Amino acid sequence: GKSVTFASTPPVIDFAGSGVVHLVGGIGAILGAIIVGSRKGRWDPDLSTEFDGHSVPFCVLGTFCLWFGWYGFNPGSTGSMHDADTANLAGIVAVNTTLSPCVAGLLVFFLRAKVVEPKCLDVGAFCNGILAGLVSITAGCAVMKPWEACIIGCIGGLLYVGASLLLTRLKVDDVVDAFPVHGVCGMWGVLACGFFGNPDEGIGGNGVFYGGDQFGTQILFILFIWLWVGILSTIILVPLKLAGALRLSDDFQDKGADVMEHSPSKAYGHHAPQGEAKV
Repeated sequence: GKSVTFASTPPVIDFAGSGVVHLVGGIGAILGAIIVGSRKGRWDPDLSTEFDGHSVPFCVLGTFCLWFGWYGFNPGSTGSMHDADTANLAGIVAVNTTLSPCVAGLLVFFLRAKVVEPKCLDVGAFCNGILAGLVSITAGCAVMKPWEACIIGCIGGLLYVGASLLLTRLKVDDVVDAFPVHGVCGMWGVLACGFFGNPDEGIGGNGVFYGGDQFGTQILFILFIWLWVGILSTIILVPLKLAGALRLSDDFQDKGADVMEHSPSKAYGHHAPQGEAKV
């Protein structure tokens, strides 16, 4: 899309939407999680396994569907491919959109297996690590060299793990880690454009590591998004909560929405007996 500028500062760099897409959604997600509150029994140690995802294969399939779509999302943001320059730009974007999630996903998988308790192979976290890398490179995918994309993905993976653990410690029930993936990594993707990107490469970079002056613009951009989305989300969510329209009743949560309002009353052949299912 077209660049946005603040007064005499350089234009914002957010090529395919780490800020305007992912950070916007991540802020809405964290405010929604806080305002709605945790699911019944979410932090009861005896019930912790009942809140695990129901299908790891579906999680993996969904992740690869998203990753495939990202090649339209990021390279497609070039807007054209009618000459050698735009084709080369789309190619660089596609390479960066491959490397960053690979690095982030593998790093998160390693940390979950060897560093973070319970130190087991966590395919769900691996999938979220891939998404964290994708979100992290989305803003700067057109202005970074491939080796920079690897560094950005690595840092994005670390930030995702740290943010996910922090929300758990704070007992914020972010069901799918939407804020760590889209909010935290969205902010990092925008900030990374202030650090990386060599102006001498001629592809639009302006990072402080190369003497550029992009960082202040990226900070302002993040602040504006937080204010805009934070205020509007709160205005929408708080009245809905007061009206009782945001949260399922305890009875719904105990029996499951399938049992309570769907026909047939089970979505999967391995569903728990009535009264034991969890939303």
